[in-house]
Amino acid sequence: MKANELRDKTPDELREELANLKKEQFNLRFQAATNQLENTAQMRAARRGAARVKTILNQKAAEAAAE
Repeated sequence: MKANELRDKTPDELREELANLKKEQFNLRFQAATNQLENTAQMRAARRGAARVKTILNQKAAEAAAE
């Protein structure tokens, strides 16, 4: 998901998205450990997606604190 799309979401929606990405990341790690993972690029995408969501959450928190 792109950062512009994430900026339109509320903090609660972002936390939910982060939880989903963390679950996906766990499942991908489990698949990798059992040699069932076919596309290893999915792990990188999930990790970066979670980082992107965290960044947007931190930006929103900083904006709220500045007001």
